[in-house]
Amino acid sequence: MVYPIYVYGHPVLRKVAEDIDRNYEGLDQLIDDMFETMKQSDGIGLAAPQIGKSIRIFVVDGTLMSDQEPEMAGFKQVFINPYITRRTGEVVVMNEGCLSIPKIYEEVNRESTIHIEYFDRDWKFHKEIINGFKARIIEHEYDHLDGVLFTDMVSPLKKRLLKSKLAAISKGKFDVDYKTILPKQKVK
Repeated sequence: MVYPIYVYGHPVLRKVAEDIDRNYEGLDQLIDDMFETMKQSDGIGLAAPQIGKSIRIFVVDGTLMSDQEPEMAGFKQVFINPYITRRTGEVVVMNEGCLSIPKIYEEVNRESTIHIEYFDRDWKFHKEIINGFKARIIEHEYDHLDGVLFTDMVSPLKKRLLKSKLAAISKGKFDVDYKTILPKQKVK
């Protein structure tokens, strides 16, 4: 099943997501559906709040980028109940976008190295140090679990300049090739 993407202004995107346990009903299907939704939306990461579920899970698939970014080869993972315990390294500025904030791209500062703990799809616990572009993707998706959007991390001037564009998104004034849910829209 391909889920619609919840867009800027929807309250679910601002909630702090809750941990789940291995008995979460329909988890395997949800993971498959999240990968399919991400693929159909041309994303490289998708967090559960973006499909209206305030739970601590996100998926990433950077394999299609491996031509430009060789480190992305084989980078297709599920992160359940992830927690970044430390952010270190050089602060790198890079353009980011988000399926929940269509057609807006802004430069965001992020640390180049993260220490993260999480469970994979098989509930195997991982404690890893991840660097570079992989870390950036994970940080972006992880922020969704804490109710943080990449536009929260731009300069105050950029925030003011984005205000009308973000308001337009929350009113449905954008064009994308995937289904979306607006802030006051009822889910069918």
